[in-house]
Amino acid sequence: MSTGEFSIIERFFTHRRSRKDVVLGVGDDGAILAVPEGHHLVVSTDTLVSGIHFFADICPAKLAVKTVAVNLSDLAAMGAEPAWMTLAITMPDVDEGWLSEFARGLEQVCDYYGVALVGGDTTRGPLSLTVTMQGHVPINRALRRDGAKIGDWIYLTGAVGDSGAGLQALYQGEQGSQWQPFIERHLTPKPRLAAGIALRGIASAAMDLSDGLGSDLGHILRASGVAAQLEVDQIPLNPQLIELVGREQALQLALGGGEDYELLFTVSDSDKGTLATAMAETGSHAICIGQIVAGSGISYRRNGQEVDVSISGYNHFKENQ
Repeated sequence: MSTGEFSIIERFFTHRRSRKDVVLGVGDDGAILAVPEGHHLVVSTDTLVSGIHFFADICPAKLAVKTVAVNLSDLAAMGAEPAWMTLAITMPDVDEGWLSEFARGLEQVCDYYGVALVGGDTTRGPLSLTVTMQGHVPINRALRRDGAKIGDWIYLTGAVGDSGAGLQALYQGEQGSQWQPFIERHLTPKPRLAAGIALRGIASAAMDLSDGLGSDLGHILRASGVAAQLEVDQIPLNPQLIELVGREQALQLALGGGEDYELLFTVSDSDKGTLATAMAETGSHAICIGQIVAGSGISYRRNGQEVDVSISGYNHFKENQ
């Protein structure tokens, strides 16, 4: 961003606090990081684009929180402990007030989760944010999508559909206080890091929910070469959401709304007791919603009978969503 790039980095993105495993952070051609012995490095990259992933008038501090949280959720889904991140920010003009608020939120959320900002880039263009999040996990203990087996049980860490409801409320300009919890859920997601770490050695497959339960479960099924039976009445829904929109609409939001960032995972029958203990120790939840079966795809059941559910998750390149 012309000659002001380095002053922007120095003023807004050189945080005072860091981690002892950051040998060299912001300010050089690259960061030097010390990965703990006996661990693998886990790296995830995500881009948020104005008008696609967030509203242009979003509070900059909340945008910073969401930018970090959605990337931390990817690490949670792999059972990794977060450590470092880089940020590439593209903006049409240098707005110092916006940058100051964004940087304040970024520093707060990074301090909260113990993440060090160790590098990045600034450039001119339509507003977008690209984060590369890095963490570590003990060797051969990472959670993956491709390990689900026939007979495994399918779990969620919490209620789904709230974020999709919040997004709809924002689109429709809802001002009532009853919508605020759902809007906050959409704007400030909570990555399930403790649950992800606790699931090491227990979950046979895992991922986080970003595109909707129906779509994201499909990713696990395809990677693992299996199918699933879901019990629709066991899918956890927020009672307040049901009261606002009705059970069936809440279910549609759960299956296709996206951006809930709960963990979706599978556990063998023999590990169900271990799961209960691990979740209790971390204060996390594990709600069973179905089972892995032979075949392909998802079948939805209610009261022992298969029901027709037509839903799809978010696709960035699909027309007229």
